Amino acid sequence: MFMQNWLADLQSSLQQDIFAFLPELVLCGGIVLLLFLRLFTALNRFHLGAIALIVTLVGLGLAVEQWLSAQAIRDMFAGMLVYDKLTVFLRIFLMAVTALVIWLSLLTGIPDREDSADFYCLLLGATVGMSLMASANHLLMVFIGVEMASLPSYALAGFLKGRRQSSEASLKYVVYGGGASGIMLYGISLIAGKFGTAYLPDLATGYAAVLHSSQSFEPILLLGTLFIMVGVGFKLAAVPFHFWCPDVFEGAAAEVAGFLSVASKGAALALLARFTLVLSGLSAPASDYNTWLHMAASLGPALAFFAAITATFGNLAAYLQTNLKRLLAYSTIAQAGYMMMGLATFMPEGTSAVLFYLIAYLFMNLGAFAVVAFLRNQTGSEDLSSFRGLIQRSPVMVIMLAVFLLSLLGMPPLVGFAAKFQIFRVLYQAGVFYGDKAPNMSYTMYALLVVGGLNTVISVMYYIKVLRVMILDRPLEDVEGRGVTPLPVPMGASMYATLLAAAVFFLGIAWEPLATQSDQGVERFRKVQNLGSVQTAPVRTGRLH
Repeated sequence: MFMQNWLADLQSSLQQDIFAFLPELVLCGGIVLLLFLRLFTALNRFHLGAIALIVTLVGLGLAVEQWLSAQAIRDMFAGMLVYDKLTVFLRIFLMAVTALVIWLSLLTGIPDREDSADFYCLLLGATVGMSLMASANHLLMVFIGVEMASLPSYALAGFLKGRRQSSEASLKYVVYGGGASGIMLYGISLIAGKFGTAYLPDLATGYAAVLHSSQSFEPILLLGTLFIMVGVGFKLAAVPFHFWCPDVFEGAAAEVAGFLSVASKGAALALLARFTLVLSGLSAPASDYNTWLHMAASLGPALAFFAAITATFGNLAAYLQTNLKRLLAYSTIAQAGYMMMGLATFMPEGTSAVLFYLIAYLFMNLGAFAVVAFLRNQTGSEDLSSFRGLIQRSPVMVIMLAVFLLSLLGMPPLVGFAAKFQIFRVLYQAGVFYGDKAPNMSYTMYALLVVGGLNTVISVMYYIKVLRVMILDRPLEDVEGRGVTPLPVPMGASMYATLLAAAVFFLGIAWEPLATQSDQGVERFRKVQNLGSVQTAPVRTGRLH
């Protein structure tokens, strides 16, 4: 009887886990289907992008249904993964990114028909890995998720066959990624060896016990945590783990660079947010206020420091770039720094602001890479000098790119302004909250606010430089005495860029619904007992109860 009851409970639990994991299973099924179709050489004449897009949209629809159904928080697969609003929010984000990238690839013709099955298998596989990163509840699954996201990305970076630059990009990505993974795995072994578990909620209890006993981190604990952060920092392209990013983005196709810049950042930020919030005790039914405060005061300044240097370095280095993909790569590094600032608060409000920023970042950054891909197809170049006076040849593409770049800058009324406003506001509120409780954190938050503002001013230089070259400089044909010829842009490309630009405008004006959804993404971490003032109110209300 006991065995029968145990088997019945196991079967019921497994069914619930499979249902909760259904969007990822759909993508896995899509990968199997594409590999099966790849066996038939006759199908090489057909582009399989439409099948990959349908599979991704089905997964996206299931993720949206999960968001609307408000399922209960639960551990999946013996606690390896967790199912909560943050998990589902990132599923929607990642599958939306993948669907838009597949659509973009169909418009630009990369990949071709013969290689389409391989390309989309890698793309869907990377998406599954990133989804695992966002829902990981165990350090072993953290490592598996990072590797599942990284390995297909290495191949995608070098997918342009016959191009030396593309092969070099892939090789550099593999070398840096292998080193970061090894360091991360060593950190996981230190933490698991210290506490005898790698389950994140149990690790939170262990961290709290160490803080209560010694009021400081032991060297082995500090070293293990630092090594794990190296792996996360690699996926974020945070300074000083950013070296791969500019070279990889320049060598890879613009479509792949857009995917890596948006999806990889989102997964890494979700992993970092879950890691910091869970270890701080904010996911527990009842948490110790002093432990949370001590954890924030201990780790918050370190995370804030790396956020500040990441944003600053990215903005300063971007000004010197003449290749648009390389410029956008450094812009991506800077944007990661801004989002890390929100996580440095160690508050759910900060994570909510980051979730809002991710949706804004999806439209404005992917839109910028899409315009670069369209212009590459028309001009055969991605160098800024080739786009001199482009406003006279392709005004629609220049206007679209201006919208995306000004949004990345943070100009109102575009969504980039709303995103940065949320980050800066939560930094100010955190500074006020920590004032008499953890003065060092308060000063850190105010310093981050100043750094973020200064970096926004610095970034004006290179965003405006791109627009100046395209709008004010004379076209190359005019300089050489030839007539300026219009640059035809396919209707599909114009519609794609216009759709993303419209989203940038609309969400910048009516951003309250998106802010509400991002608040729901951290709902689990708001329901915490015994944290007094930390019990939350939405950032946009201007209150921290």
